[in-house]
Amino acid sequence: MLERINFSSGTKWENSVGYSRAVRAGDYIFVSGTTAIDENGNINGLGDVYRQTKYIFLKIEKALNNLGAKLDDVVRTRMFITNIELWDDAGRAHGEVFKNIKPAATMVQVSSLIEPDLLIEIEVDAILLK
Repeated sequence: MLERINFSSGTKWENSVGYSRAVRAGDYIFVSGTTAIDENGNINGLGDVYRQTKYIFLKIEKALNNLGAKLDDVVRTRMFITNIELWDDAGRAHGEVFKNIKPAATMVQVSSLIEPDLLIEIEVDAILLK
């Protein structure tokens, strides 16, 4: 039987919506859609998709680390961007983090996110490979 470990980042939405920032089940880790909102409820990188993307990957890395993983364990990323014309800046930030790891990646445009000033939301899957 796989052990399940939930990781909470403490955002206000986790309890009200009923989710965890990340869940580890055995060697598999799933990180929920993550935005550039900091622990005080402020948006990091307001108006700048590159800065938001970089900040999101720092939050994701922290969640992974808390569950015994690292960015090298990421096998898939999904990026939800509100303006696909900004794909290059988001892609550049993704490339700076994952250029040597090269996970499977998806980027799609969405009409909006939970806050109008959020430009991108990212989720990742990781596997602890031996």
